[in-house]
Amino acid sequence: MELTLRTYDSSIDPIPYDLLLSADPSKEMVDAYYSRGLCTLAYLGDRLVGEFVLLPTRPATVEIVNIAVDEQSQGQGIGTRLVHQAIHEASRLGAKTIEIGTGNSSVMQLYLYQKCGFRIVGVDVDFFVRHYDEPIEENGIPCRDMIRLAMDLPHRI
Repeated sequence: MELTLRTYDSSIDPIPYDLLLSADPSKEMVDAYYSRGLCTLAYLGDRLVGEFVLLPTRPATVEIVNIAVDEQSQGQGIGTRLVHQAIHEASRLGAKTIEIGTGNSSVMQLYLYQKCGFRIVGVDVDFFVRHYDEPIEENGIPCRDMIRLAMDLPHRI
């Protein structure tokens, strides 16, 4: 079955909270950026399997603030396809830089983003301690720090 990508349409699509909250456990944080971002949905047939949200953050810069693939569809290249689509969309929007952040404990995400060309540019120490009420743990590692990654985009011709 072929993966189909399309822009979220509030007139026909419910907000995909299941996916959004699998990538960011705070509904308040999701609500804060979701309404200001551009969401792309990924479908296998008529089943929603992934999404990402792009948010303009500074002049000529956008950030992937949320990206998720449902658990049963992971390991099929959908995450890679979503990252590449986000890069394409950022370039189409005229951005010169695309950024993404993930937890220090998000081992597979760090692997994926670097494999797609992102480079680590910083660490926001204790980000998850400051911004989330409940402790987060992944892969047996406490999630405390936000690892910031970025990619310069090619100039549009």
